[in-house]
Amino acid sequence: MKELDQLLVRYIDRRYPAADARERAAFQRLLACEDDALWRWFLARETPDDPELQALVQRIVSLA
Repeated sequence: MKELDQLLVRYIDRRYPAADARERAAFQRLLACEDDALWRWFLARETPDDPELQALVQRIVSLA
């Protein structure tokens, strides 16, 4: 999805370079998730079960 790509690229450009190893690992896990789930998370229709992913999704949304 183009919209997901835009969100993720914005995160990579603005936040990823300064992210610690734990956040980078969470981002890798996020990338392994299905697009449908990601979209529901970014639209706040659902939240990830993993607290680290939930925090990362919130961080990415805050950059928008």
